[in-house]
Amino acid sequence: MAGADKVCVGAIAGAFGVRGEVRLKSFCAEPGDIASYGALSTEDGARQYIVTLTRPVTGGFGARLSGVATREQAEALKGTTLWAPRDALPSLPDDEFYHTDLIGLEVVDTGGATLGRVRAIYDHGAGDILEVVGKGLILLPFTRAVVPTVDLAAGRIVADPPAEDSDPAPAFDE
Repeated sequence: MAGADKVCVGAIAGAFGVRGEVRLKSFCAEPGDIASYGALSTEDGARQYIVTLTRPVTGGFGARLSGVATREQAEALKGTTLWAPRDALPSLPDDEFYHTDLIGLEVVDTGGATLGRVRAIYDHGAGDILEVVGKGLILLPFTRAVVPTVDLAAGRIVADPPAEDSDPAPAFDE
């Protein structure tokens, strides 16, 4: 399992072509940066690859990985995540965070009551959403209005969840 010293920067979606290239999905803010972090390792650290991007493809890049020479080797890596050393990544401004740093943080409301812990972060195109699991499941937009405070040192997020709508929208008549 990955620790705080590594960050997931991409995943192999399968083989690309017949000469050992892979289809690579980058999780980097600048997708092409995935090849600039040096050797990337598998999540368990058992294997390392130097990534050379060959061409853009739908949803990512065609890429060569060191030590992968055949389509069969490339196909066997499908689903493998690639991890960069934490110290190879750029530092972020005070109001930006790596998703991996938010996973597991305690979430409290503005009154200090515990809401749960961050289990996952989703980005479906309209901005990040925090999945908080405690007594139930809460999905919080990761905006300054809803999440005014992220304190990594204290391991805590302060959230001001939107009020629940006591009058749900009426059902549509068919």
